[in-house]
Amino acid sequence: MNFQQLRSVREAERCHFNLTEVAAALHTSQPGVSRQVRELEDELGLELFVRSGKRLLGLTSAGQALMPIIQRVLLDAESLRRAGQELQGREEGRLSIAATHSQARYALPHVVRDFRQRYPRVTLHLHQGSPKQVAEMLLAGDADIGVATEALAGYEQLVTLPCYRWSHSIVVPPGHPLLSLSQPVTLQDLVAFPIITYEVGYTGRSHIDDAFAQAGLVPEVVLTAMDADVIKTYVELEMGVGIVASIAIDEERDSHLCAVDAGHLFQINLTRLGLRRNHWLPGFAYSFIENFVPTLTREVVTQAQEAH
Repeated sequence: MNFQQLRSVREAERCHFNLTEVAAALHTSQPGVSRQVRELEDELGLELFVRSGKRLLGLTSAGQALMPIIQRVLLDAESLRRAGQELQGREEGRLSIAATHSQARYALPHVVRDFRQRYPRVTLHLHQGSPKQVAEMLLAGDADIGVATEALAGYEQLVTLPCYRWSHSIVVPPGHPLLSLSQPVTLQDLVAFPIITYEVGYTGRSHIDDAFAQAGLVPEVVLTAMDADVIKTYVELEMGVGIVASIAIDEERDSHLCAVDAGHLFQINLTRLGLRRNHWLPGFAYSFIENFVPTLTREVVTQAQEAH
């Protein structure tokens, strides 16, 4: 049994059992992948894949049972390699961050810049995805650190730590009727206009929907997007009233729009940082985390990872 055999099995599942993609991911040939898989199956005395001729169709029940063990062994092997580098005093390697677009675009740039200046020999990978995809990247070992507002807290295998709280804002073009109200904007005021906001599952959208539902109101959502910049673009075209994360508003870049705080309308959001439970991290990863959230020191993070 060797690591290449285990990688072949893991990549087969990741690539949806497409051997061409598996071979490309492992920089080998399809026959090479098939051989590695067969050798592991022979050693285990079990078939891990359902087959149709030479094609892989899915995992057998044995494959499903053993896949978590295979993934854990490979993750532990990577942790061992990285721990060895750190014990040698080598501040080099890679750090993978998974984040939603809003976090990558608005919350992380200065943290990433500072990290690169401090650790020039560390390759930084920044992956973007939905909150669910961020969680899945963490679970699969494709990311060391995840940053998202939604979804992360729903996985037992992940440790989640609070980063910062934020609210939504309303964005409209200059001269919009909402700007001339004598009282703070209400939900009733908002439903009089078409709404442009985030897709379901992104950037606090659930809190927006909950607020309208609890008030017995049904807003006319005419356009949704993952990206606040896209939302603001269509607000500028006067297609509707935008609801975006307050951190997505830049006074200089968005000088052609007017923002109104909506913290009194929608529940405050909590952005979380996610890590795999009991997963070893290099020292520079803790440095990244603490630079992002000063209260999350190495001691605090380690204690959270080791807690059950």
